[in-house]
Amino acid sequence: MVPLALGFVFATALALIGHRYKFLNPWFLAFVSLLFTIPSIAFYLILLNVTGRGYSTAVVVLMAYTLVLIYRNVATGLQEVPREMVDAAEGMGLTRRQILFKVELPMALPTIFAGLRIAASSTVGIAGFAFFAGAGGLGAEIFADPTFQGNVVAASILMVLLATALELIVLVVQRWATPWERAVSR
Repeated sequence: MVPLALGFVFATALALIGHRYKFLNPWFLAFVSLLFTIPSIAFYLILLNVTGRGYSTAVVVLMAYTLVLIYRNVATGLQEVPREMVDAAEGMGLTRRQILFKVELPMALPTIFAGLRIAASSTVGIAGFAFFAGAGGLGAEIFADPTFQGNVVAASILMVLLATALELIVLVVQRWATPWERAVSR
């Protein structure tokens, strides 16, 4: 949860800056995409020289992988807000900040939460390799005894259950944060 929360904060901040200053968008997208292209095991091993063995290395790697998934969805959600809505808000006298928080972000929330759900599921899978950084986890159980397949099946099932639980938690938060999505028109 910590890498997901940190990734959400950083990716959203980058996307908001990129939304405000459009010329930065390609640079931010290139940066987060570059991080995503590094193979996870290699990323853990490279970062060991910088952060050392342990939990902090795993958090940094997992957060880096969430950045591209969340950044793209936040940026896309903000870009998909109809220009007419922004024009109407400007015509009503709202400031840029008010337009962002009262019009653009609420309208982008479904797309943002979709990216958050994808990031939550993928983080669980990549976290399985956190034992390479000395952070333990279910990956250590998978590689503990390669001849015994029961630990592989048990750890895999637990990872699927954990990913499902995180997905459901994000879905519940999304339903709470977007009540207008559930409104029934009659």
